[in-house]
Amino acid sequence: MSSVDLAVSLVNAIVPGESRGRGYPAADGVEELRGRAQAVPGLTPGRPLTDKETRGVAKIAEELHAVFASAHDGDIDAAARLLNAMIVRYDARPTLLRHDNEPWHLHFHGPGAGVVEGIGGATSVALAFVFGGEYADRVGMCSAPNCDRVYVDVSRNGTKRYCSTACQNRVKAASFRARQAGSEKLSAD
Repeated sequence: MSSVDLAVSLVNAIVPGESRGRGYPAADGVEELRGRAQAVPGLTPGRPLTDKETRGVAKIAEELHAVFASAHDGDIDAAARLLNAMIVRYDARPTLLRHDNEPWHLHFHGPGAGVVEGIGGATSVALAFVFGGEYADRVGMCSAPNCDRVYVDVSRNGTKRYCSTACQNRVKAASFRARQAGSEKLSAD
């Protein structure tokens, strides 16, 4: 999983709001929060998160959500300031690391960094690359009613407006029903 995908998944798993037409409540305590965090692919270090790590990961999700919200509101300058603050806070710096019999690869934390610093550094730098490139306008929040889940559009044509196919289908079905109801009303008149 890329660090951009991790950022999106982390926000959508942890931050309360609305999801696919239903309320998405805040986690009820650190155990539920840990469960949500550990359900995000690529997040955990192969062991359960500690309470402190769980709260740290939740803080990162809230910070990233503020970045997505700024982008959604068209305030790319605010999103950039938030990302820059995260990059400093999590001491993100490019480092080549090799572990688990893998080849050398790039991380955005030092070898001694903790889980929270690693996740904060990786996700903030990954989104900084998105905002610093030609895809800043592809960072968004779902356009479906009653959904505020986030996404980064990686499609070829860059026209994504929904967090998932489920939300896209929900909007299409509602539009179809509205057209049908309108044509039935015209037929009855």
